[in-house]
Amino acid sequence: MNTPTRLFDFPYHQAETNPMDVMMTSKVDGQWKSYSTKEFLESVNNISKGLLLKGIKPGEKVALISHNNRCEWNIMDHGIMQIGAIDIPIYPTMGESDFEYILNHSESVMCFVSNQDLFQKVNNIKDKVPTLKEIYTFENVESARNWKEVIELGKEGNQSEVDKIKEGVNEDDLATIIYTSGTTGLPKGVMLSHKNVASNAIFSSERLPEMIPNKSRALSFLPVCHIYERMIHYLYMYNAVTIYFAESLETIKEDLQHSSPHIFTAVPRLLEKFFDGIVKKGTEAGGLKSKIFEWAVSVALKWLPDNQNGSWYSLQLRLADKLVFSKVREALALTNTLAIASGSAALQPRLAAFFNGMGVPVLEGYGLTETSPVITVNTVRSPNMIRIGYVGKTIKESRVKIAEDGEILAAGPNIMLGYYKDEAKTKEVMTGEWFHTGDIGVIEDGFLKITDRKKEMFKTSGGKYVAPQLIENVLKESHLIEQAMVIGEGKNFPSALIVPSFDGIKEWCKRKSIKYTTNEEMLNDKRISDKIWRDVEKANNKFGKWEQVKKVKILSEPFTIEGGELTPTMKLKRKPILAKYQKEIEEIYSS
Repeated sequence: MNTPTRLFDFPYHQAETNPMDVMMTSKVDGQWKSYSTKEFLESVNNISKGLLLKGIKPGEKVALISHNNRCEWNIMDHGIMQIGAIDIPIYPTMGESDFEYILNHSESVMCFVSNQDLFQKVNNIKDKVPTLKEIYTFENVESARNWKEVIELGKEGNQSEVDKIKEGVNEDDLATIIYTSGTTGLPKGVMLSHKNVASNAIFSSERLPEMIPNKSRALSFLPVCHIYERMIHYLYMYNAVTIYFAESLETIKEDLQHSSPHIFTAVPRLLEKFFDGIVKKGTEAGGLKSKIFEWAVSVALKWLPDNQNGSWYSLQLRLADKLVFSKVREALALTNTLAIASGSAALQPRLAAFFNGMGVPVLEGYGLTETSPVITVNTVRSPNMIRIGYVGKTIKESRVKIAEDGEILAAGPNIMLGYYKDEAKTKEVMTGEWFHTGDIGVIEDGFLKITDRKKEMFKTSGGKYVAPQLIENVLKESHLIEQAMVIGEGKNFPSALIVPSFDGIKEWCKRKSIKYTTNEEMLNDKRISDKIWRDVEKANNKFGKWEQVKKVKILSEPFTIEGGELTPTMKLKRKPILAKYQKEIEEIYSS
């Protein structure tokens, strides 16, 4: 078969080139349920026939909402698209009002959800969505129709009808509308064609370590409703990599042990937690073991690609690996891991250095939903293709340039068709073929470096611009700081809202023989707040005087998706945070 050009071509390409006994697997009722390539395609075709018998026509919209990644979602995805229908993936963490808006705006006629909770949320607003005819569930839910009904119905359908429609689908046709969670305002519907995403999956493949068809394994746990993880699924299919779907973020450790993946995707927040856990365990060992561990970490943090540190450093790193990192990889089930693809937010350079130094390559990339998503990505597959603190070089056929105001512009086959039903907003972000990313950056030796979000930069009352994301990343290098948001728009100096790392503080208190009974008592201890402030001052040394954080407010609760402070991809929702902590911010600037 020729190279896939439409998204539903990927499993057919696999069937012809590398048919798999285990194409993907996820847990159903506590047991692993696997699909071979053949079984997957049979289910896809049955879904397509069932949808046609249900009256679904090319161009109509079908919504998909799942609380975790699973085989059923992928079967629906391909079954919808190969009959020319459009799928609408929705974040499960969104509220009912967002569900109502998206289902209405997209004019979805059917909706498939994973469980009882999501069924209830959609059912609650069903009467407010005139186009929505039916809701189906993947799991068995009382009083709900199950997706298996559509599969069973499809077994009675006509495959030639599916094939005829499939042949008429063009690579430039709309394949999916992805509603961005956004940090402000209503979600925007990003229209992506088959070519947008298919080309991105194929060209991104060239940046990953070489996978062995039918033998390499991947673990999937980032939300598949986000284009980053979804594109990666097509990439896995293209390379005949078995996909293991994690049960949840809470079971990552067990899922890693079960799948022993060669590759998986992650967001910086997860890598931060991995790093903090590794450091906590190493320092808890005590005595000589802790000293050896701390030395090994210090060696890894100096890692540079292409043996830039020389032979003496390489010798130290090999020793550190033998004494420490080989055991860490085994404990975390990362022994076989050839790459972790990091995206969605900025990765702290120290984390990139540490994981690469400990023998688990972390490949940071960059892109947006509107770019399908990858524009640039680092790789260890060839020399001079990875640089710490940068998001890599452009993938094949993608182009970037920096506008006069520093904004990153992108062009290529991966650029969206536009925003659904919103020509005005589409025109705001497009200049000819160039998409305005909203990010600020520089290009050095072909490597792209992101310095901040254009819309997140603020100006102090002294007229100085501050890029908060850069400062936040450096603040989080402290083991005692879990999350941080830098503020100061229109004020005479920057400040920061800080969420402490309770695990890090507990470990520090243990070393200093500081005792406490509650987290509140811990946060009120001046010795702890003084230590956090010293770490803030250390971070300040890396910035100009006008950028330095002059005051902080230590918060007792983390920023969360459920609390409305984070997007589903773990980005800070700055306006809601400013509103929620208005009182605390006023205290900072009134004292």
